[in-house]
Order: sequence, then structure tokens, then C-alpha cells
Amino acid sequence: MLSIPASRETVRLHLGKQAKTSAPATGGFRLRHYGCTNRQPRELTILRTKLSPHSHQRFTQYYRQQSGSPETWDRFDRIFSGLLSLVEKAANGKPLRVCDIGGGAGTLSRVIASYGHKPTCIDLNEALIETGRQRALEDGLNIDFRVASATEVPFPDETFDLCVMAELLEHVEDWETCLDEIARVLKPGGAVFLSTTNAMCPRQSEFNLPLYSWYPTPLKRYWLRRAQTDRPDLANFATYPAFHWFTFASLRTALRKRGFTKFFDRFDLSLARGAFGLKKPVYTVITSTALTRFLAYFTTESSVIIAVKDLKTQSRAGDF
Repeated sequence: MLSIPASRETVRLHLGKQAKTSAPATGGFRLRHYGCTNRQPRELTILRTKLSPHSHQRFTQYYRQQSGSPETWDRFDRIFSGLLSLVEKAANGKPLRVCDIGGGAGTLSRVIASYGHKPTCIDLNEALIETGRQRALEDGLNIDFRVASATEVPFPDETFDLCVMAELLEHVEDWETCLDEIARVLKPGGAVFLSTTNAMCPRQSEFNLPLYSWYPTPLKRYWLRRAQTDRPDLANFATYPAFHWFTFASLRTALRKRGFTKFFDRFDLSLARGAFGLKKPVYTVITSTALTRFLAYFTTESSVIIAVKDLKTQSRAGDF
């Protein structure tokens, strides 16, 4: 996976923040989401899950340690250097405005700032946002940290040149609103980086069940309910396990509907940042035909897509 595993925990609180709630008769709870101007409220129902403050404290402490490791910095540095090679707007020499959505303690944002760009890191975990703010201050980096939701990004239309969202989309029930918000806040010609689940690969780390990514949707929903009730061990005790399973093709279709016209995958990203050793000829072969690229998707646990918003696309609330 392209981000540290613990970062996914940050996302599992995105359903309850900044929303009005009411209790339906089903025993779950209902969220009414209010997005951008002129957008109709959306409702969704999820299972009630008991939240343990102590478990959140353990997670926050664990993530503080992991997000501050040299390995995590190097991983994000490789990702961002590849993104700079793919995003044409980076070539003009001007600092990019970047929104790091679900950025936790802000390691990727600090990498971005170290390149001379202008990141904003948003996350619902206040403790991690404060950790990121202190680390940026110690490093002398100018980063805008905000407590905010991925389904309600607190910025005007066409604010950012680049949005990054790592290991988040699968955990948000209303995932389409996340994409709506990305399309809204990106400038025409801007780009988004997404990494999430891969329904094509039999290997996965979300559920302790063999070949779970290949299960039909009804069976996935059954085990999801079990993980949220009597078998939390199945999903590694995650508060909000992965709801959704994507492919590069499904992400491309969803983004194309929102005005994105140019697309790259994980192999393009690796070649752009300069693959070394055996990886370079292997990735060159993989990207040589549509068939080899398609077959290679079965070998990677995560779906990765970089998409560029059309220069003619205007962000209008309610269009999606």
C-alpha cells in the first residue's frame, strides 16, 4: 500500500462530523449531509458501533510514531516526486496549492512543503492535526492544518492545483461526495491522486478473510455487518471497516463523470519518478499494452489513480 496502514483509521470518523443525526428504528444511526450550495442533502444509514476513547488514544499514539518514521517520509517523498513529474502544472515553476485530504499527522504535507509548495492538511482527528502542526513548526514549514471532513472541504471552488487522498475513499460510505468535493475545489487543469482498495487483487489487508476482495457484494455486506457487531476481529477492530472496493477502471469512470480527462495509474507513477533495477523493465513491459496493464492490476493490493481535470471544466455546485 502507498500509505502507512494506520493512516486508514483517521478516515473512520468521517461519517459523524459536521452532520445532523437522527436515530432510525433500525438501531443504526442516520446522517444527513449538507454539502455545497444548492446540493440536496444526502442520507445514509450505517450500523451503530461502540467507540472506545481508549482505543482512539492507542491509535493516535501509534500513528504519531509511525507517521514520524524515516520510512514513512521516504515513501511519501517517492509518491510526491512522481506526482510532480506527471502533473504538468508543476513545470511552470510556481508553488502548487495542495490539499492533503485525510492527511492525519501531516507527513505527506511536510514532504510537499519541503519541495517549496503550499499544502493544506485536513483531517477529523484533532490530536493528529495538532501533532502535524507542531512538527511543521519544528521543521520551519508553512502548512495550513485544519480539522475538517473529506465530504465537506472548507474551501471555495477552484482553490487547489492538486488534491491527494491516500487510503481514505473505501472507508467513507458516501464516497461519491468526496469525489464531488475534489472536483469542486480543484482548478481546471489541476490533478488528484487517489489510492484505495483493489477489487481485482485476491490479496488484501482490510479483512481477515481469504480472497475477501473477490466476494460478491451481498457476501461482503454480510461480513461487514459481522465485523461491526460480534466479530470486530475480522476487520482488525476497525471502527469503520472498508465499505467499498474499487478498480482503476471504476475510479476512472467516476472521475470522468466529474470532468477529468487524463488518467495515470501506479505503473505510470513509478516510471515517472524513475524506477530502478528490475522494476524499470518490468514496468515498461506492463505499460506497453492494455492487456499487460490490466493483468498487472491483479497483483497489487491497492488501486492508484492520478487524474487531471479538464481545462474547460468549471466547478458548479449541484452539477454532480
